Amino acid sequence: MRRPWTLVLLLTMLASAAWAQIPTKGNVFFGYSYDRTPVVSNDTTNLNGWEATLEGRFLPWIGLVADVDGHYGNHNFSGTSADVTAHNVLFGPRVSVQYHRLRPFAEFLVGAGHISRSNGISDSNTSFVNAVGGGLDYRIFGPVTVRGQLDWINTRFYGEGQNGVRFSTGVAVHF
Repeated sequence: MRRPWTLVLLLTMLASAAWAQIPTKGNVFFGYSYDRTPVVSNDTTNLNGWEATLEGRFLPWIGLVADVDGHYGNHNFSGTSADVTAHNVLFGPRVSVQYHRLRPFAEFLVGAGHISRSNGISDSNTSFVNAVGGGLDYRIFGPVTVRGQLDWINTRFYGEGQNGVRFSTGVAVHF
């Protein structure tokens, strides 16, 4: 009689542990973003802005991400100051694991970017964009986490390739 109850207790404990390991179905993120990138080949610009993401998981550790950002600033182009606005729309897979309060992740994203410069006369350009990066979510309480994220972003504005870095931080809500 003792053996069946031990088996039932063991199976119940294993089932509850397995249930606790099932990750959330996704998350939304919004926060501050800093972008350091060259607008043209050797012309690095520091831009501040925002980033928003929506992730939906289709496997326990793999999800699909939609990432949108906007960065704004001012830069001196050969003695002429201009306002710079850059936006990216990216999509791709994200791999993550949950370990207690921490959730590290890595992602590969592709999409389109648009940049415009204005100093009385405006010009703009749209290009293919790809990003590789990752980050860390730290759960504060319930479904709310604080995120730090770093991405390497490659663009091709004005017929030249640019390699930039984007750092973002903010709040994510898991559902």
